Amino acid sequence: MENVDTAHTPEGAQAPVEFFSKSLPGRTSASTIDVDGSNVAYWTYEPVEAKENARTILVIHGFRGDHHGLLRVADQLPDMRLIMPDLPAFGSSEPVVGDEHSVARYGMFIKHFMEALGLGPDTVLLGHSFGSIVASHFAADYPGAVNPLILVNPIASPALEGPKGLMTKLAVFYYWAAARLPKAPGLALLRNRVVVRVMSVTMAKTKDKQLRRFIHGQHDAYFSAFANRESLLESFKASVSGTVGDVAERLNLPVLLIAGEKDEIATLPDQYKLMALLPDARLEVIPGVGHLIHYETPAPAAAAIRDFLKDNPA
Repeated sequence: MENVDTAHTPEGAQAPVEFFSKSLPGRTSASTIDVDGSNVAYWTYEPVEAKENARTILVIHGFRGDHHGLLRVADQLPDMRLIMPDLPAFGSSEPVVGDEHSVARYGMFIKHFMEALGLGPDTVLLGHSFGSIVASHFAADYPGAVNPLILVNPIASPALEGPKGLMTKLAVFYYWAAARLPKAPGLALLRNRVVVRVMSVTMAKTKDKQLRRFIHGQHDAYFSAFANRESLLESFKASVSGTVGDVAERLNLPVLLIAGEKDEIATLPDQYKLMALLPDARLEVIPGVGHLIHYETPAPAAAAIRDFLKDNPA
């Protein structure tokens, strides 16, 4: 395995303040913890007003992302405590030691991370995109560990099948080729700004020019903060080989699905099919947005989360 490359970690990047509230910095604390021999970075966002019964939400980000992606959602939930780790091998966290970065292994990470922080079964688990796969499989494999479950832009159908299959196979080849090239050109291919911008432009649906610039800037700053090519390829294979639907019937807890009307990755018809498989599910569809609910429509997403948690108290 290659050494961890820290040249592209997000520590120096700053987001425009106009997209966040003034109270967010005061809620924020950064920490690190050893999980199974890997140094893991995580951020805690405390409630603006200390409340004994404030809900705790553990947030799992998507593929090639880190904790920054869900910041706007955290900012819209000032009455709650959110804990947001950078998954192993992404952002400022080290890769797992001596194991593959698979969905099951990330589930084990969640288990041990929760144990290390003393997070109990009243913890709310939230996963976005690839994080929805990891979070749902964890909830299925460790029943009673969390309650309830929230999935934003959930991956409901196999990426290698249907109309998205060809593009996914091309992406598999892209990551495979980058892993096989010598280190310098391989990293250059993965971090190519044109490729990152094409991904960003494809996913963004907003017509707001300032917001689009913000989204592209976020992807430029954080989308290439991965540890090494080997772990990135393993994580990508995990992201396209599983779905929430694989474990839907085993999710015997309340589940909130937050979907984007224009999502081309986690399509709306697939969300309705997924909801039908879940024993206890609610679907919230946000109009006019695609796969970037966490960037484009954090307020409606937060409102859906708050209503869902009112109906499912600790």
